[in-house]
Parts: sequence; structure tokens; C-alpha cells
Amino acid sequence: MKEIVVISGKGGTGKTSITAALASLAQESCVVVDCDVDAADMHLLLQPDFAHKEDFYSGLLAHIDENTCRNCGRCAKVCRFDAIVLRNGRYVVDELSCEGCGYCEKVCRPHAISMNERLAGAWFASQTKYGSDMVHAKLGIGAENSGKLVAKVKKEGKAIALAKNKSLMIVDGSPGIGCPVVSSLSGAHFALLVTEPTLSGLHDLKRVYEVVKKFRIKAGCIINKSDLNPEVREQIEAFLREESILHVKNIPYNKAFTQAMVEAKTITEYTDAPLKKLLEESFETIKKTLGV
Repeated sequence: MKEIVVISGKGGTGKTSITAALASLAQESCVVVDCDVDAADMHLLLQPDFAHKEDFYSGLLAHIDENTCRNCGRCAKVCRFDAIVLRNGRYVVDELSCEGCGYCEKVCRPHAISMNERLAGAWFASQTKYGSDMVHAKLGIGAENSGKLVAKVKKEGKAIALAKNKSLMIVDGSPGIGCPVVSSLSGAHFALLVTEPTLSGLHDLKRVYEVVKKFRIKAGCIINKSDLNPEVREQIEAFLREESILHVKNIPYNKAFTQAMVEAKTITEYTDAPLKKLLEESFETIKKTLGV
């Protein structure tokens, strides 16, 4: 089983649209994993059935037992995050502000404070409209540790892929270069970089490739909206040659991408125009590189 991770370095490059298109071309031969847990949206295109759901716990959250609390305010004084506030004459925990450090528990004399596991979100195992398996997740409001949720989603996706003898796992990574991206790249065989011909696109492509190099993963690049700025596109192409990054394809700007999203379709499902052929050729190039 080969694992392809699609990352972009920045948002708005078309990463998720391209990932969903590749998943639609792979059909039942792949497991799709949405690791963009902070802002998961691939389900809008692949329409999974959300058949299986499990809560995800990560980190700690303070809880005050009102029956034991003496209302002395010692916990509020030591909390550097202002997470313990006085409401209606009682001290309570502001869950969005609590960092789970446990200092309040240490100083509480009547032992009214306990540190409990924090419900940070949920993950799902589904079947998509293409018949492929999909593992995806949703991070809770204000929740942290998204890197851990990404690791959980990838672990479950890999288990399904191995159990069902799938040849590919296609992963939609998070934008940027932070912890979720690092977690997304762990164990991958190929990193597909999606960029656009803008100065910020080039800058963030270089940043994210520095992360990819640390993992010693084969990398390829799709330049999306490639005809918008020929000068910057040439700079990107020069960078790809310099770093020996596989130049998978240039995809010109096309309003069909937006229209497909409006209709909740992948671009390969929406049109038989040249865009579909370009993505099919891109997928074949990637598979050939991986020997799939």
C-alpha cells in the first residue's frame, strides 16, 4: 500500500479539490483520509455516509465540584489563563480558556478540582459516493492537539487500507507547516505539493518543501491556476528543477473548479473538458512514480 499526502503550504491553492479529484479517479482502490481536521471540508465533495463515529479525547480540562468547593478563589488567583471566573457567586471553569496545566488542582485545599480528559472532537469511518473508504474527523470548537487527531485519523485509515488490501491511501493534509502537516507526512511515500503562481504561493511552497525534505519523501508538484502569473510560474518551475521535484502538471485557471464545488461535485465528475484529462494524466504520473 502506497500513501500519497497532498499538501499546499498555504490555503486557497485548490489542494482539497485536487485531492478529491484523485480520490474520484482511484474509486474503490483507495482509502481517503482527510487530515485537515481544523477545517475539514472534503466530505462536501465526496459525500461520505458517516457510518461510524467515535469521540476523540485529548488533553485535560479542569472541573470544579460545587459541593466541595469553599469558594475561596485560590484557584482563580493562580490561573495565568484567566480560565476560572466568578459567575453568580460561584467559581467555574471557562472551558475555552483552560489549558489543562493542573495548577489549580494543586493549590485547591478541599480538593474540589479534578483534571478530566477533554473531549476534543470526533472521527468517522465512512463510505464515499465512489464506494471508497474514507476516514475523516472534526476538531471541537477551541480544541487543540489537532496533530494528535491527525495521527489518529491516519492510523485508522492505514488499518482499513491494510485490512482491505487497498493499493493506495490518499491523504488531504492541512495547509501550512505546523504540527498537523508534520503528522500528515509521517509514514507517507509521496508528497504532492499544490501551489499557485503568486509570491505567497512560491514562498510557502519553499517552506513546506523544507518540511518534506526532513522526511526524505519523494515529492511532486502541481501548479494550479498556472496561467494567472507566467513570471511567477517560471520561478516556481525553476525551483522545482533546482530541488529535483517532479513537475507533475500545470493546471490553468478554470471557473469549472468553483462551479463544481457549488454543485458539491469533484472536477472529474463535473466536466469532461481538458481539466479532467489533465487530472487523469497527473494521477497516472503519480502512480507510475510510485510503481502502483
